[in-house]
Amino acid sequence: MAPSVADLAQSTVEQATNSVAKLNLKETKQEKVEEKGPSYPFYYPYWDVDEKFPPTELFEHTDPGLRADPKKPNLLGPNTKVQHISPYLGTEIRGVQISQLSEAGLDELALYAAERKLLVFRDQDFKDLGPDKQIALTKRYGPIQRHPTSGNVKGYPEFHVVYRDADRDPFREYLGANRLFKTGWHSDVSYEKQPPGTTFFFILDQPDVGGDTLFASQVEAYNRLSPEFQKRLEGLRAVHSAVAQAEHSKQRGGPVRREPVETEHPLVRKHPVTGEKALYINQGFTRRIVGYKDEESEWLLKFLFDHISKGADFIVRASYEPGTVVVWDNRVTVHSATPDFDKTIRRHAVRLTPQAEVPIPA
Repeated sequence: MAPSVADLAQSTVEQATNSVAKLNLKETKQEKVEEKGPSYPFYYPYWDVDEKFPPTELFEHTDPGLRADPKKPNLLGPNTKVQHISPYLGTEIRGVQISQLSEAGLDELALYAAERKLLVFRDQDFKDLGPDKQIALTKRYGPIQRHPTSGNVKGYPEFHVVYRDADRDPFREYLGANRLFKTGWHSDVSYEKQPPGTTFFFILDQPDVGGDTLFASQVEAYNRLSPEFQKRLEGLRAVHSAVAQAEHSKQRGGPVRREPVETEHPLVRKHPVTGEKALYINQGFTRRIVGYKDEESEWLLKFLFDHISKGADFIVRASYEPGTVVVWDNRVTVHSATPDFDKTIRRHAVRLTPQAEVPIPA
């Protein structure tokens, strides 16, 4: 029988604190952990510099959304309340539990996430299911990516843990302190040969105000371009790199569980379910355009990055409440954290990141 979250949590804070010390990071004070510890200590970030993963291998992928009933009767039933956040992306959903969806309902979730790009589920019991059930549910959407550098959960490398408190601010460390603004647009681990599709993120501790996530539609960003410019972009390929992420982890004494890769992806990709075309570049991991001279590549990428980040009318904020689960399609969106809350406040969340198909060129 799988252990409950309560059973798993007993020794986790001590283990996690030791793992942070092993990283040569600023050591967490035990008194603070005991006094003001996380609500779900089992999910405290854990690093093991000796943990190693093999290279990822290609696999066949069929998106569950292709099996879904377009009317979504198992997801959007009579008790489900839906509020769209913007015309282009984002829908808030109440009155349905992800954990209780049938197989057909889970397929419909994939379709709805592809259509709306971002789904914000409220009042979910997902965080209390325990790791085995959480992993089993999300594996329906593809093999779960094991992050090569981030904090995970001891014994469960499928979890990517997002954690910040008074003693630890990894977002600030990664971007650097001398920044005018703190947004960092990216699509998760886009350097993978088969990057993520339907992605799950559940909140455990959050500030009363702030700590939202910004999401932008890469479909609408593509649609705003002129037809002639779209033609110039289709067929181009860009290099997505994990090297900088791995180097940052090494510099701070962290793990590199898998050798960093650089992968070429189409600059414009097509979604396998909706058929929509979307830009597939991001500031976090896209480094250059294949076949272009350096100056040409830098100019075009800067233009596109600026275009995406300035598109306020196709950008939304996902806010968090206790029990919030955010599901988005990493193929057709970029997102950024907003670390706009006081550094003494804890924010703790977990991501499960199923990988999808090799990107389909437009």
